[in-house]
Amino acid sequence: MFKSKLSYFILGILATIALLVIFNFYYGNEVNTVETYPQDYKIVTPPVPSELDFCGEDVPLYNTDIKERIEREFIVNTYWHSATVLLLKNANRWFPVIEPILEKNGIPDDFKYMCMIESNLSNVVSPAGAVGFWQLMKGAAKKYGLDVNGEIDERYNVEKATEAACKYLKDAYQKYGNWTMAAGSYNMGMNGVENQMDRQKTNNYYNLVLNEETTRFVARIISMKIIHQNPERYGFFIPEDDLYEPLQTYTVKINSGVKHFADFAHRHKINYATLKYFNPWLRENYLTNRKKKIYEIKLPVKGTFEVIPELK
Repeated sequence: MFKSKLSYFILGILATIALLVIFNFYYGNEVNTVETYPQDYKIVTPPVPSELDFCGEDVPLYNTDIKERIEREFIVNTYWHSATVLLLKNANRWFPVIEPILEKNGIPDDFKYMCMIESNLSNVVSPAGAVGFWQLMKGAAKKYGLDVNGEIDERYNVEKATEAACKYLKDAYQKYGNWTMAAGSYNMGMNGVENQMDRQKTNNYYNLVLNEETTRFVARIISMKIIHQNPERYGFFIPEDDLYEPLQTYTVKINSGVKHFADFAHRHKINYATLKYFNPWLRENYLTNRKKKIYEIKLPVKGTFEVIPELK
């Protein structure tokens, strides 16, 4: 009996040891297979290229102030994860819309990144009243051919707002002969920049003492450009399938008033919310259009935006 009890005791110990070995092997391997970030969870200074340019114009990184100004924006955009992830996802949707308009107007491709840092590629409204992807003020929008009134605000129309921004940038480049200065003036306004140029007796953006937003403006564009071009180098691993796809649409032209856009939407097999999603520049649920102007209404291709059923 004594030997039997001893045998059971020894078998129990061996079984316990065996279970511990199996447990450690299984879960130990599982821990070791956890995917780590390139930084190994360390907060590090993101790499800044030794040479940078904006629209083909060299960035004077040999100047300590400029170098640190650029590095600041790399740090901000690298570690402001949520904002940068959304920008990278949205860029896949909107850059195919913006790029050909810039090219057609002879505006350097780098300016698409200005659109990113101006509005995060969304139709936002600033405290100063600037609106849309390109953050156009009402006066500038009207100057460059956009309709802005109680019923229509084409600053919310990405294509038309991009055209207006291109016109401004061409005027600014003609005035300054420099794309970097044109970008700075876009943020501060031509009058504001010219006043500071006269006051400080310099014509170089990097030599000007400006408000913080304008001082950071070009550095923010450049940092976002490099991160977008090399996302994995900065820790952003976004599978292609996770990027937002370009919207598939067709257009319907109207040259008369619309009594109610909800009825208009239903006639086209969508709802009012979807109509507004594709046409945020329609600021009312009706359109008088006394001048019989032609407007193009975007509608989703069938099957891309399913109608949500009404509650019963």
